[in-house]
Amino acid sequence: MKPNMIIGIVLIVLGVVGLLFPITHYTTREPVNLFGLRFTAEKQNTLVIPGIVGGLALVGGIAVVVVASRKSA
Repeated sequence: MKPNMIIGIVLIVLGVVGLLFPITHYTTREPVNLFGLRFTAEKQNTLVIPGIVGGLALVGGIAVVVVASRKSA
């Protein structure tokens, strides 16, 4: 399989995932100093992927796959 075809497929998958799951939650651990004592606090973060980004990745991936398939034929 050509590298362009693989890149196109990855873009399509990322675009579909971005459209289906636009909001992702993840947890990070951060050190906190309180009165000379050191604690670790967990902080919940939210990552929002705009729909236009997922759509552009999907359309771009389809375009790359089409162009790669036409060059191989």
